[in-house]
Amino acid sequence: MTSLRQDEPVRPTQRDEVAAAGSELIGGPIGRRVLLGANRMTPVRVIVLVAIGVFALGMVQKLPCYNGGWFFGATSQYVHACYSDIPHLYTGRGFADGLIPYFDRLPGDMQYLEYPVLTGVFMEVASWMTPHSGAIQDREQIYWLVNAGMLMVCAAVIAVCVARTHRRRPWDGLLVALAPAFALTATINWDLLAVALTAAGMLMWSRSRPLASGVLIGLATAAKLYPVLLLGPLLLLCWRAGAWRAYGRVVTGAVASWLVVNLPVMIMHDASGFHIREGWAKFYTFSQERPIDFGSVWLLISQRTGDPLENANLYATVLMILGCGGIALLTFYAPRRPRFAQLAFLVVALFILTNKVYSPQYVLWLVPLAALARPRWRDFLIWQAGEVMYFLGIWMYLAYTGSGDKHQGLPPEGYQLAIALHLLATLYLCAVVVRDILMPERDVVRRDGDDDPSGGVLDRSPDVVVLGRAYHAPRHAVHFEGAPRVRWGVVRD
Repeated sequence: MTSLRQDEPVRPTQRDEVAAAGSELIGGPIGRRVLLGANRMTPVRVIVLVAIGVFALGMVQKLPCYNGGWFFGATSQYVHACYSDIPHLYTGRGFADGLIPYFDRLPGDMQYLEYPVLTGVFMEVASWMTPHSGAIQDREQIYWLVNAGMLMVCAAVIAVCVARTHRRRPWDGLLVALAPAFALTATINWDLLAVALTAAGMLMWSRSRPLASGVLIGLATAAKLYPVLLLGPLLLLCWRAGAWRAYGRVVTGAVASWLVVNLPVMIMHDASGFHIREGWAKFYTFSQERPIDFGSVWLLISQRTGDPLENANLYATVLMILGCGGIALLTFYAPRRPRFAQLAFLVVALFILTNKVYSPQYVLWLVPLAALARPRWRDFLIWQAGEVMYFLGIWMYLAYTGSGDKHQGLPPEGYQLAIALHLLATLYLCAVVVRDILMPERDVVRRDGDDDPSGGVLDRSPDVVVLGRAYHAPRHAVHFEGAPRVRWGVVRD
């Protein structure tokens, strides 16, 4: 099959009314006679600079806590919405005392570090670059700065990967760079490490390098659990396309890299043989035993009904399985094979919506996926508005619960509204992505003549397994007025 698709980059100011309106701040939409590439400020470089600048603004937003909120006053860090786990866990997880994660037992209720191994390594490396003498407050401030610098690198990597994943749509990376929730939550915890590795894995898949993609997804899973979910959408898409060799390579790379990171910490040996190290297993046992917590739909139900929902693990698991079954049916019944980024967004969003806890920084998991799945500014900003409201809501609620009889902050009813806004905003974006899958002519990526620019070996490949009416549909990318028709495969007999 030959493609009539043009190779010039898609200009968002000519496709997106919100982008066109926003461009007025810097001179208006790009014109027909502009000389693209005539200077050194390529789209990727511009996006990286914007991402670093917005990340720095997020650091400035933490100044009230850096200058005292983390150390003085019971609720100051909540009132100023500048809380971060990083300085607190420097002492709380033994890094200030030189304890080795997973091997040394910690004083207090949390006996071992409750983070996956690669995140623990990241935290430990940052502690090596932090002075081991001086006032503990100064050391915690430096530890946060060191981590912020390392996380800024991760943010730049994410911006580059998103900008390069869709070859003709580099400017979609601005969705990540300018996402307000991204800046507000970037230095709360260490999630950006896993997000950067996941974004790099998706970039490698888009370049038809499944083994390298698998290695990066495995490393991301060694830093945070959620990236392993991406293997599910790849299974469904490779099944529909019959691309089993590519799927085998990505799984092999993921398993191998995860084992390389985890085995040295996972297994201990004594006279009786090999045993699973308790410190390594802490992340998994903590996740399993953790009760329902902030931000989840289960907390909302529990607070409204008074039911502690002791079986929340079971409920969440059942909903996750049912949701994944729905995504599988969507994949095989869709008139066109869904794009990888679309299914990746849906499965991670499903995990977030059904999970027992929703920490504010979990929005970072979805930002690059949303930018690739639905690169439309209006929908992206609607979702971001809900996330910013939740970000403010949780800190004001903690200020309320921590202020004693004064009750200064957001009462439980207000916090429940913030949870509902987060859930509804995420569901809205999921609904738009599902609509794009069922009605590919509404997909802004395919409207420009592409099939699946993040799909790698799947891009414009023929289907092997489809169900329902999709079997009889014409196998070409959706046509609309002004765009070339692109044939990308037929069902094999």
